[in-house]
Amino acid sequence: MTQATSTNEIVVIEEGSVTLPKGYKAGGMHCGIKRKRLDLGYIVSEVPATAAGVYTTNIFQAAPLLVTQESIAKENKVQAIIVNSGNANACTGEQGLLDAFAMQKSFANELGLQDHLVAVTSTGVIGELLPMDKVLTGIKQLLNQENQDENYFKKAILTTDTCVKHTGVQFKIDGKTVSIGGASKGSGMIHPNMATMLGFVTTDANVAQADLLAALRDVTNQTFNMITVDGDTSTNDMVLVMANGLAENTQLTKDHPEWQLFKQGLKIVCESLAKKIARDGEGATKLVEVQVNGGYSQNAASAVGKAIISSNLVKTAIYGTDPNWGRIVTAIGYSGVPVEPNSVKVAIGPFTVFENGLPSHFVEEEVKEYLESEIVKLSVELNQGEYSATAYGCDLTYDYVKINASYRT
Repeated sequence: MTQATSTNEIVVIEEGSVTLPKGYKAGGMHCGIKRKRLDLGYIVSEVPATAAGVYTTNIFQAAPLLVTQESIAKENKVQAIIVNSGNANACTGEQGLLDAFAMQKSFANELGLQDHLVAVTSTGVIGELLPMDKVLTGIKQLLNQENQDENYFKKAILTTDTCVKHTGVQFKIDGKTVSIGGASKGSGMIHPNMATMLGFVTTDANVAQADLLAALRDVTNQTFNMITVDGDTSTNDMVLVMANGLAENTQLTKDHPEWQLFKQGLKIVCESLAKKIARDGEGATKLVEVQVNGGYSQNAASAVGKAIISSNLVKTAIYGTDPNWGRIVTAIGYSGVPVEPNSVKVAIGPFTVFENGLPSHFVEEEVKEYLESEIVKLSVELNQGEYSATAYGCDLTYDYVKINASYRT
């Protein structure tokens, strides 16, 4: 049953996903890249959709990213997405680029579309060529009725993830019901430097492309760019948004009176997906949330939050339920943000552990008990200004090492 909660004028559809908005279908199948699990998926819109994307900042960008960026640049439209997991098609040279174009062309032919209306994405092992015979055979079968299931798509994009990640929202614009849905994958190679995962967001809103891209970039900086698992920025990371306009609202731009409502809905979807990725970090047992208040700028507050959430020493302390506040203070100190040590306040959950340049009195056993929670919240007050930021991550466990030591085997 679909669960819904209301956030002011926005209704959160907890079981929503990429087919929540009008005019989208999705599916997936096993084509043979992986041994058993689903590894080929798609999203298709009934009509060409305005498209916007943000991409990894890693210099070694995988072939599918290059193909997708080139395709969107032609007319800022996408009508379908083809995605495979199990093989990243990264660092594969000219052949990898040809293979990405071949995936695009093959799926476009199945749909009767121009090639550039199909975006291509891949995730998995780096440095190996795709088994194109299996991939192309799979694409010819992908649209078969037995493969048309949104849940298959959500599973087909996963690598080391332990669960699917999805959400959706609905709200009214110009009296029309507008929906935004999203699905993502990500568990390892997660670091706040552009998304560091695959994210797919769909909406039936009519949105101007330039403003959609600006909104996605801003929201990404507040959500996907504020998560970390292990400090690694992948070669394949991207977030794509499709807006097909089937809600029939007046075109949204930054000057539309309900623009902020749309942008808030987009942020809710992206933030939910980002938190689910952080919670599903490889080997993780806890979601860690760092709230930074009182920054002199947005960048300053964000930088402090990122420094704390990225600290392996902080993450291992949380795993070990060790209330070692010194590791948090150390991360603040090397964040690059000039702070006044005597003005900083640090709390672990409800317990203040550092204030006025000195450790606070707290009962260690009580803080240790709090750190056993599935969600751990750290808060920092900088007392420099009015800006705030929230960063998300997870604890660092023995299992993270086990998973990544044998990733290819």
